[in-house]
Amino acid sequence: MDISSAILIIGFAALFAAFLLLVIGLVYSELMNSDIPRGVVNRGKLHIVHALFVGIAIVGRILLRLGICQQVTAVRWLRTRVLTHINPVPPGLRVKDLRFSGVPVRVYEPTTVLDGLRRGLVYFHGGGWVVGNIDTADEVCRHIAKEAKTTVVSVGYRLAPEHRYPAQLDDCEAATCHFLSVAEAEFNVDSHRVAVGGDSVGANLAAALCQRLAKREDRHLPFPCAQVLIYPSLQMADFNLPSYQQNHAVPMLFRGQVAFYFLQYLNGDVSVCQDLLEGNHVPTELKPRYQEWLSPSNLPPEFLIRGYCEQPAPQYDGEVYHTIKAGLDPEVSPLLADDDVIQKTPPTFILTCEYDVLRDEGILYRKRLLDLGVDVTWQHVMDGFHGIINFVNHGWLTFPSAIRVVDLVVDYVKTL
Repeated sequence: MDISSAILIIGFAALFAAFLLLVIGLVYSELMNSDIPRGVVNRGKLHIVHALFVGIAIVGRILLRLGICQQVTAVRWLRTRVLTHINPVPPGLRVKDLRFSGVPVRVYEPTTVLDGLRRGLVYFHGGGWVVGNIDTADEVCRHIAKEAKTTVVSVGYRLAPEHRYPAQLDDCEAATCHFLSVAEAEFNVDSHRVAVGGDSVGANLAAALCQRLAKREDRHLPFPCAQVLIYPSLQMADFNLPSYQQNHAVPMLFRGQVAFYFLQYLNGDVSVCQDLLEGNHVPTELKPRYQEWLSPSNLPPEFLIRGYCEQPAPQYDGEVYHTIKAGLDPEVSPLLADDDVIQKTPPTFILTCEYDVLRDEGILYRKRLLDLGVDVTWQHVMDGFHGIINFVNHGWLTFPSAIRVVDLVVDYVKTL
């Protein structure tokens, strides 16, 4: 090897080492800002998983700065390659990739013989309307389909920032209505026993879809028989609820990230992110109405024990409001819907996790539903954190609590 080749190799090695050290340093810095409570089982594993996700985000940010690709493109690709593994289809299950009204879906059908028609579940994955896909929800949907003997349709709706609201909700509606129209003829499913559901923003889409369908007077298709909401994201009016304060730095979802994802869903203007966190976006005349629904006094007292501090009155900014106005619409914030709409929604399953910034939103929605006469089944996972359902049957990434969460969903779906 000549000297010039050796120098070139050493130069590349030095650049790679510098890149690696930069990533490690940034990951370490981010991890120092996280807080994993002692109540979380497998805290060490969550540290590792969080480090992986942070590392992927940082690599994406570096690639963006270098002009190689968009950060979201890199993050999606790396998450899919590093953290998503599609296992062989297990016996007793048939899996097909199809399109419903142009929307990609994956259908999971149990192959066991059943007298009569099956029940169905249309499932919307989480991921902040930005990441996630049919593959990331694959193990969850397989487990529900097989254990609950239910035909599950997983919907691959369009994502931000390429597509903004209401593209995601429109896709979920199109796929759901298509399935309801062909459920019996093509899938041996009783269209009157089809529920909708999802995790995180997938649960947001499920709740918003049920409200959208409930407002229609000319229904020609059966209404969903239930909504399954797994740690749902339901409002962007108040980011200072007790769960936001108590769990603001708990992986896998930080307080600031919630506002960021809402803004990506709406219009991508993240310059107002801090204003959202401070509450400057809510008009004075709307505050009493929202306070009635979002007051911490509506929460069971045990959810205030870990601490809550009432924040100073925010300074309303009309420009910020007009930037995010659509976010206070019930189709983005289902928790803020009128009573006459919420009372028309179907029986509801809500699952919340103690160490999740979104915990209180699910609990407050439960109260609104119960107050309006809607049947609610609520499960609270004391050692759970946001995103836990994605770590079921993932080898060393599996959390025991994840299996418990998805089994709670299975138990409910079996009752439909």
